[in-house]
Formats: sequence, structure tokens, C-alpha cells
Amino acid sequence: MTSKHTADLTGVSETALMTLVVRAGEARRPDAIIDDPMAIHLVDSIDFDFAKFGFTRRQDMALRAKLFDKHTRRYLLDHPKATVVALAEGLQTSFHRLDAADVGHDFRWLSVDLPPMIDLRRRLLPESDRVEMCAQSALDFSWMDRVDPQHGVFITAEGLLMYLQPEEAMSLITACAARFPGGQMMFDLAPSAFAALTRRGMRTSLRYRVPPMPFSLTVAEAADLVNTVPGVRAVHDLPAEPARGSVLNAVMWTWQRIPLLDPLRPLTILLEFG
Repeated sequence: MTSKHTADLTGVSETALMTLVVRAGEARRPDAIIDDPMAIHLVDSIDFDFAKFGFTRRQDMALRAKLFDKHTRRYLLDHPKATVVALAEGLQTSFHRLDAADVGHDFRWLSVDLPPMIDLRRRLLPESDRVEMCAQSALDFSWMDRVDPQHGVFITAEGLLMYLQPEEAMSLITACAARFPGGQMMFDLAPSAFAALTRRGMRTSLRYRVPPMPFSLTVAEAADLVNTVPGVRAVHDLPAEPARGSVLNAVMWTWQRIPLLDPLRPLTILLEFG
């Protein structure tokens, strides 16, 4: 019997374990909305008390992953030799899902995260000569020197920006826009209506509190990035992927189409750099 690996993660890095177990739980379902065998493999390979996170039978993390996959795939279909930069990638398994899709095998991948997370990824995930690991903070912009922009760059910040201070988040967006014209950047944020709550950190169980999320944007503020950040030529407020269940889909449809409810919905933003 193969022994499991320990995951000595704390703070924001530990949230990667929560999103992983939610995504893997969804992938195990016979009616799963995401095909993610690598997420299941990771959960089964890690020795961790996942129950501390509380209720994890939910769809949100799988829906978020599907949405990021959808737009990364679109970019790769147009730029098949592009580099995807996954900032604070955590235990996402996007490379493996996309590599099994219809985008070919010429794209390259740069995973940027803190040393403990990169160490865990090296131990648990299969190697690929198209995947480069960069053990540093996304706010250390020297990772940009590792990116060849010749064939295009798609930057993902899945579950990252909300945990940064506002000036840090904006400096990261600004630096990416300046460095990678012609590229794109995709990120998600918690609902702006709950900013006061998320800045304190929310409990998911008696044993776990999500770290504070200092950064948020309203729908209008996100749209205005085209005017406030040099190099941003277009901003797209992306609709969520269809969920399982008519009631949930009706709620999501309503959120997306009634402006009065904009502060109540999470945002997923796609930036185009000019």
C-alpha cells in the first residue's frame, strides 16, 4: 500500500486543499459537471483532515474551474503554442484537463506558487517537459522573465486576487498589462456586497475560517479597468457556466441579468491586453 503525502500548508495556501476536495467530490459523482480524475488522485494521495472544511458537497469550485478552462481553451485554440501562466495555482489540475482536450499539445505551462505548494505539486503530479514550476510569490514579478510572449500569453489568477491587498492586486494587473500586450488575464472575485464580511474571514465550519479577502471590485469598477489600467483594451464580465439543478441555474441566470443584483454575485473577469 502506497503511503500518503502530508500537506503542510497554512494561511491562503491551505485554501487550495478546500477547493481541491470540493472539485474532487464533484468529479466523483456519476452526474459530475467536471471530468477531473487528477483531482480525485490528489485527494486520495494526501494525508489531511479534509472534514475540517465543513460542507464540501457543492458545485461552485467545479463551475469556476470549468469557466477558467473554457476561456483558456478559447485562447489556446487561437494561439496553440501560447504559454499559460497559472498564478498561485495551488492544487488546480487545469493543465491535465486541457491537455486531454482538443487544444493540441504545443502549449506550455508556467505554475507560479509559494515553495511549499510547488514542493507538493512536484511530489504528487506527473512531470511534463511542457510544465515549468516557479517557486515564488506571484507578486515577485521576476516570474515574467520566464515567459516567452512570442506565441501568446494567457494568465490565470484563479482564487488569488481576492486574498491580496488592493494595491497589490492592482499592481499585479498593471504589470501584466504592461508586460504582455496581446495576452489575456482571467481572475475571479467574491461578491462586492459581502466585502465587509470577507475582509474579516468567513467560517466554513467550527474548525475552519477562510482567510481574509481584502480585495474586491464592483461590476462598474471592474468595467472601468479599461480606463484606469494602461494596456487593458477590453474587459469582459463572464457569465457562469451552467450548473446542475434548475433552481440553481435560475438563480444564476437572474444574478447575471438584473443589474440591481450585481453586488450579490461573484465576478469572473477576463482582461484583454492591447
